[in-house]
Amino acid sequence: MIYFDNSSTTLIKPKSVGEAVKNAIHTFGNASRGLHHFSRKAAHEIDKARENVAKLIGLKNPLNIAFTSSGTEALNLVIGGLINSTHSIVTTQLEHNSVLRPLYLTGAEILFLDCDNDGNVLVSSFDKTIKDNTKFLVCTHGSNVTGNIVDVKALYQKCKENGIIMILDICQTFGNAKVDLDMADIFCFTGHKGLFSPQGVGGVITKKDYDFKIIKTGGAGYNSYDLRQSNKMPDIFEVGTINAHSIAGLNEGLKFIFDIGLNEIIKKETLLLKAFYDEIKNLSGIQVYGDFDKNKERLPIVSLNITNMTAIELGYKLVNDYDIAVRASTHCAPLMHKFFKTDNQNLQGAVRFSFSYFNTIKEIELAISALKKIRGI
Repeated sequence: MIYFDNSSTTLIKPKSVGEAVKNAIHTFGNASRGLHHFSRKAAHEIDKARENVAKLIGLKNPLNIAFTSSGTEALNLVIGGLINSTHSIVTTQLEHNSVLRPLYLTGAEILFLDCDNDGNVLVSSFDKTIKDNTKFLVCTHGSNVTGNIVDVKALYQKCKENGIIMILDICQTFGNAKVDLDMADIFCFTGHKGLFSPQGVGGVITKKDYDFKIIKTGGAGYNSYDLRQSNKMPDIFEVGTINAHSIAGLNEGLKFIFDIGLNEIIKKETLLLKAFYDEIKNLSGIQVYGDFDKNKERLPIVSLNITNMTAIELGYKLVNDYDIAVRASTHCAPLMHKFFKTDNQNLQGAVRFSFSYFNTIKEIELAISALKKIRGI
């Protein structure tokens, strides 16, 4: 099986990730729930993970990192904890439903920045979009459909000039692109994509404390006589038993990134992307979505459709006839598919190829060959 669905979750991970999870299952107690060795060992692993996440993004205080069960939960907690119906919110058409649906629930007025024909967010539309009561901008750093990376530093500068808090979804880019603190005020991430962790761990990163409304509450392992959960980081979001088993795997994924070097990972993924795109971009009957300007940073994603075939049909053909796993759907990003007019019965979305450090040029060549055979070339 050739696995090209890494934007959904990385399947091939460093061997040390699985070994760490296996070891944790048999040796970790409940973090912060006891004085014994097993509890303290789990707590120590979580502390190490905070330090490693902080190192990757350049944060000085690891306690401004709270772990959640996923990037989706992180976005729900942040959006639901800060935004209400009196606010006006700016976002983009690139967004995943993990941003859009929590925003809809707030009852806030939602304003959208413009895009160009390739699905790039136009920073120039910011000034005409915001209103006097615009308090937040919530957006993705990189589209999970096109692979386009948003000029978030320019947007963040606009936000700072207008007193707007910026919340950035880095689920696609953390580990696959350069992410730093000059991009937003609050970051929401997941581990199971670019960070090579098991599923079941994500988190929130802030540069300071915010007055988050408590969305979930319960046992924290301390201050049990207090009537309310602390609303300070990281306690505000770390309620109940933290998934220390997956966090042990996250630690190994982060160590792998540090050992190889983020720049080297990006370089390898860009090489794979270029090898694939350069061969399929001019094939007859194939439509590719996104901006592939060689001078622009982007994610290792290529979404495409083939004439006279739905995305679902092509996805099934690739896996059944060629043993190639891709993502054929709307990728939980409905507005992006509406923008490209792929939201109809003739297409039913697009077929996404997403590459990882562990993919090979040979696999890329086999995928190109498969597409050519399907097209009868």
